[in-house]
Amino acid sequence: MQWIQARVIFEHSDPQLAEELISDIFYGMALQGVVVESPDPEPPNPNPYGEWWDETLLRPDRHAVIGYISRTPDADQKIEILESELARLKADHGIEARPVYEMVDEEDWAEAWKDYFWPLKVGRRVVVKPTWREYAPGPEDLVLEIDPGMAFGAGTHPTTALCIQMLETHLSPGMSLLDVGAGSGILMIAAKKLGAGRIMGVDTDPVAVTVAERNLRLNRIADFDLAAGSLSGVRERFDLVVANILSEVILALLPDIHRVLSPGGCFVGSGIIQENGDGVIAGMKALDFDIREVREREGWLAIVGRRGP
Repeated sequence: MQWIQARVIFEHSDPQLAEELISDIFYGMALQGVVVESPDPEPPNPNPYGEWWDETLLRPDRHAVIGYISRTPDADQKIEILESELARLKADHGIEARPVYEMVDEEDWAEAWKDYFWPLKVGRRVVVKPTWREYAPGPEDLVLEIDPGMAFGAGTHPTTALCIQMLETHLSPGMSLLDVGAGSGILMIAAKKLGAGRIMGVDTDPVAVTVAERNLRLNRIADFDLAAGSLSGVRERFDLVVANILSEVILALLPDIHRVLSPGGCFVGSGIIQENGDGVIAGMKALDFDIREVREREGWLAIVGRRGP
């Protein structure tokens, strides 16, 4: 498959805010392979397994956020939406952003990024390992083999790490789990390795469903359900529901999330920028969710709420 690489080069006094807002546009459009480029130097990492991304290999000279648009009949419409949203960011926040487009093959994209990814420990026990890297696990490590392809959810983003940490805390062995927006399948794999019973994932993007299935099988997980579609099509109830998506989407899905949660079950919501946290919490409380925990990482929040009986 061919993809249009949309590299949005930007300038703003608060680069982190600009990164989050531009990334939100990409995620909201379900664009794939979202990557943030930053020229800011960071201290060298002496531990080769302490970071997934090895920034010593390449440092860009400008701030940018990159997303990938599948070359389908609606590609021009998605480009128009992207440029319209960037114009809105300039009007609302003064973010100067310029998109640059380039055609790439999926195989070329995957191979080009392989040099830059390394194993990463994202929780107390969970280690996310690219399939092409070697890693010597410790006695307590739970290793997730991931080849993200073009699907969102490689473990590099703070929201994914927050979700995995929440699963370590709130998932008990035997609990059933539903992942809304399955992406690469990383959260389903983490849940299963942490002892979950039945696991299911739904995603509106058929590419993500294909990638998730491949990664689940790479991790020798055979007992799972995946569906391309929306949450409205799910009829069963689950002990735990996780959604690593945008806060606006979470708010829209909360009634359905409440519907598919078993009484007393927990919802883990992530992909929430800090300034939207109060709104998501208010929406959850309005549906009788008891807020159990809120964690923050690099300006992103993960919120855990328990459904009432």
